[in-house]
Amino acid sequence: MTELRAAITGVAGYAPDYILNNEELSRMVDTTDEWIMTRIGIRERHILKGEGLASSDMGTEAVKLLLAKTNTNPEDVDLVICATVTPDMMFPATANIISDKCGITNAFSFDMNAACSSFLYALTTAQKFVESGTHKKVIVVGTDKMSAITDYTDRAVCPLFGDAAAAIMLEPTTEEVGIVDSIFRTNGTGRHHLYMKAGGSQRPATHETVDNKEHYIYQDGQTVFKWAVSKMADVSVEMMEKHNLKAEDLSWLVPHQANMRIIDAVANRMGLAKEKVMINIERYGNTTSATIPLCLWEWESKLHKGDNIILAAFGGGFTWGSTYLKWAYDPK
Repeated sequence: MTELRAAITGVAGYAPDYILNNEELSRMVDTTDEWIMTRIGIRERHILKGEGLASSDMGTEAVKLLLAKTNTNPEDVDLVICATVTPDMMFPATANIISDKCGITNAFSFDMNAACSSFLYALTTAQKFVESGTHKKVIVVGTDKMSAITDYTDRAVCPLFGDAAAAIMLEPTTEEVGIVDSIFRTNGTGRHHLYMKAGGSQRPATHETVDNKEHYIYQDGQTVFKWAVSKMADVSVEMMEKHNLKAEDLSWLVPHQANMRIIDAVANRMGLAKEKVMINIERYGNTTSATIPLCLWEWESKLHKGDNIILAAFGGGFTWGSTYLKWAYDPK
């Protein structure tokens, strides 16, 4: 029997129209463009504005564009996995809501949450369904409305995050392209350094939790930075060594867009020139589950069939990992 591989056959993205730049942010909180650019590398971020708009609305836009680009009938989709840390609500799953809004009626759908590693975790989960031969058209959509859980009086956190969504189509192939391998790790001690204090079953919402701003992102920035630099680099180099890949063999590194200094450190450890690293953090900020597919969407016209690509992420939990894939199609 011919071995099946799961290949990305299309990618699409969406970012809200409203742009919050550093100048405007400096009027909201004690910060400056220079401070943010020097320490993080973000100049602007997209913010979803509008009553009742949520992560599913951005995810729906990305998925609809993906369906149109790949000429896919919504009823032919077998599975939808939504990677998100900002679901519309505790239940139903945001993937269910996106499926409904997109007319996807013959698929099953569910959410995955591994913080900023969510998209990679969802991608490798989707890969297994495709490689099993049971699912032929699988959508993975990363979407996060990070502005909904960001405290815009916290100068250490509010410059970091933006809102966006991006989606990929995953289909089976017998060619030597597609997802080759993934390596993932978790160290649960990281749960104390990056999390939301309230809103779950341990600490349900009360007047006290709201007054104490416990429904916003809490981050021990220095600890998270050190772990992210080390672990994202470690797992990416491990992937290169496992598959005997040299820097010259790689076409692209697609890193999670959390901090420019982290991205630079990972690329340096891998021996990659900056020209081989997808970077859009300056214009989008950290969109959590959307960062990696958003890069693939923006660079799609520069990707060629057979390109060796490593995706790498680090997120709260702590979670981290890398995925090695061979791009499946030439620019369209």
